[in-house]
Amino acid sequence: MGQGLWRVARNQQLQQEYGEQWDAGPGLDGDPQYLGMEMGANPGQAPPSPGVGDLSGGPLPPHPHPRRHHQHCQGADIYQLLRARRGKEQKCFIDLEMLPPELSITILSYLNATDLCLASCVWQDLGHDEYLWQGLCKSTWGHCSIYNRRLPYGISYRRLYMMLDEGSLTFNANHQEGISYFMSKGILVDHPKELAKFIFCTRTLNWKMLRVYLDERRDVLDELVTLHNFSNQFLPNALRDFFRHIHAPEERGEYLETLITKFSHRFCACNPALVREVGLSPDAVYVLCYSLILLSIDLTSPHVKNKMSKREFIRNTRRAAQNISEDFVGHLYDNIYLIGHVAA
Repeated sequence: MGQGLWRVARNQQLQQEYGEQWDAGPGLDGDPQYLGMEMGANPGQAPPSPGVGDLSGGPLPPHPHPRRHHQHCQGADIYQLLRARRGKEQKCFIDLEMLPPELSITILSYLNATDLCLASCVWQDLGHDEYLWQGLCKSTWGHCSIYNRRLPYGISYRRLYMMLDEGSLTFNANHQEGISYFMSKGILVDHPKELAKFIFCTRTLNWKMLRVYLDERRDVLDELVTLHNFSNQFLPNALRDFFRHIHAPEERGEYLETLITKFSHRFCACNPALVREVGLSPDAVYVLCYSLILLSIDLTSPHVKNKMSKREFIRNTRRAAQNISEDFVGHLYDNIYLIGHVAA
């Protein structure tokens, strides 16, 4: 819990939003002892000089901005709450209920299901807040069939979160049992489009088990491919995005050929203007994808001593895809050379 709070407190965006109220000089209200009292100093003790004593007890970096007038913001100031904790009169950690709701949800999103249960015992109001648990469910499992209807009687979003976490752990151990668990609890409907949306919007599923499941359920794979939008994307970047959701197999085979074929048709469907201007077709994209994968292995593998040159890549690729211009193929090489593997 503490790690989640400090992680949010150190976020650069929050520092810009909340940290503008604090000065490196005397207190905000003109009292030279204000800053010293804020940092937990004893009454009568001289205020710490700039660069002494920050939130973690280490040196405080000099403030980059000039002295500012005090500005009011909605909700409690997270820096004020964290500094107040270091005072002798407050030994326990701050109450999440004192923070703005969006900060509380962000902090709790770093916890797993077990820690969330423990946290709900401490912060009882937050532990029974259905909106908070609903946000935690949808931030991790972006789409479930059960979201489209009212929850059954006796099922809260807190309980749903626990079931989703249990189902994900079950899937990561056995994909068939995991999907069966989701369906038995009414979380998912056995429809390819619903299953594809669940996989596309979920970040807790093991990619190895997911690869095996998609190899078995080609109907779900077809729907999953259609969820990708490759409009106005450069071909290597689109291929990286594709393999980020649908992991490529470790070896060549029928499954890899199927993935590249489906990607080629989807890429051309999303970029009709590029098809007309450059002369791309699903067959040409298929050839280019294989060339990009081989080039990625060649340039990134430490076992390959003689790396393929740009001229060699252009010559070899245009033998198989003659309608593609040399400039376009050269840009493909530059992208792999600068950014890296397309299926890493």
